[in-house]
Amino acid sequence: MPDAPATVDLLAHGNLPARWLAHWAQRPEAPTLQGPDGRWLSAAELEQASRRAAERLLATGLAPGQRLLVVAESSVAFVFAYLGALRAGLTVVPVNPAYPRPEVTRVVQAAKPAAALVDSDERAAWVREAAGGTLPAYDLALEAVQAGARAAAPALDRAAAQDVALLIYTSGTTGRPKGVPLSHANLLAGATAVALAWRWEPADRLILALPLFHVHGLGVGLNGSLCAGAAVQLRPGFDAADVAEHAGGGATLFFGVPAMYQRLARAGLAGELRALRLIVSGSAPLPAALAGEIATAAGQMPLERYGMSETLMLAGNPYEGERRPGTVGFPFPGVELRIDGAGEVQVRGPNVIAGYLDAPQATAESFTGDGWFRTGDIGEFDSDGYLRLVGRSKELIISGGYNVYPREVEEALATHPGVREVAVVGRPSERWGEEVTAVVVAEGEVDADALRRHAAELLAPYKVPRRVEFASELPRNALGKVVRGRL
Repeated sequence: MPDAPATVDLLAHGNLPARWLAHWAQRPEAPTLQGPDGRWLSAAELEQASRRAAERLLATGLAPGQRLLVVAESSVAFVFAYLGALRAGLTVVPVNPAYPRPEVTRVVQAAKPAAALVDSDERAAWVREAAGGTLPAYDLALEAVQAGARAAAPALDRAAAQDVALLIYTSGTTGRPKGVPLSHANLLAGATAVALAWRWEPADRLILALPLFHVHGLGVGLNGSLCAGAAVQLRPGFDAADVAEHAGGGATLFFGVPAMYQRLARAGLAGELRALRLIVSGSAPLPAALAGEIATAAGQMPLERYGMSETLMLAGNPYEGERRPGTVGFPFPGVELRIDGAGEVQVRGPNVIAGYLDAPQATAESFTGDGWFRTGDIGEFDSDGYLRLVGRSKELIISGGYNVYPREVEEALATHPGVREVAVVGRPSERWGEEVTAVVVAEGEVDADALRRHAAELLAPYKVPRRVEFASELPRNALGKVVRGRL
């Protein structure tokens, strides 16, 4: 059964800065942000640093409601700039710093930001060129901007609940990236819901090794911590040994993607997670075998949850009670889920965006007539109400007239000891329309026929891969999600 947290106002305080300020005022001396150098900043220091950043941003001539592009690696300076931008009433547009120039150009031209913050001269040149040479691009630390440029202190922390705080561009694994405007209300609702479900308290410390350009690291990790009044140990990236060290040093929480848990397991370091009160997995399916391996080593099953950029967190396995591998549990507080006749998961709640940026057709296609958001995920509820995701509707393989969902085939193949990783896609076939094809990263010696025989013991004949190919690794995006289009 799902946890039953107390009733609470998901939108209390009205905007994100107001929520942060309430916590910072209550515990001004509390350690709140630790940078990669190991130094802790107190809540009062974070308030001061974010205020200076807000004042400097407004001193450039930016006005509330305008968009600020941020192309930079995760850092304390990134956090200051992000907090300052929201306190100034700006909309932050985070961009993956690993994007090549064409990807950066597409985001700049779609988002039409009023200015950019960057951490390299090369990225500054890219964003200026993409905007026709007119876009101001400042150093991430805003050192060249004087806070005293205005005659009077600017008004801060006044964003309305429906004002857009974050403009996230989807990864585009199933099509051209779309702009996802997340309001202060969306982010407050999402942060409050997970805090209730996961018992997130001011005493908690999160190891945050997720990138800040993504909604998982920024919208859940950083926002969730600050909205709960908790502390963040910011890491510049994921390193298994680094996470293991911090897990034994007073941290209480770790949020990761399956690829991170796999690297911890392969390095023999998963047992170091035993000191944490909660470990969470998301952004990609967590293989049941890996979940079991981590549970044995860490003393707890990773809490697998389900979310997406457009909706933030939708569902999760219970904090108390059975965490069931292969499922994503129950809806979070304030979230409603249903499954339509075609098996698609649909959602509504204060966490869901109102629509895509400048894309009325995409918005219309993504919402039902009665206002539910269509996730594009195919799922089912088991007899106890746990939600299990079968696959993506756009990843559906139709072979010989039968529907095949890649995840089901992947889960079957992953139970073979010779399979380290696997991804299943459909390839064009004159005879079958599409043929089920498995791309496998092997663990030792294994051949294609053996894998097909193994699959035949677990799957209907039409689901058994007709082709099995081997690769040294699977193509993944920055959050560890397999990019099927490249297969």
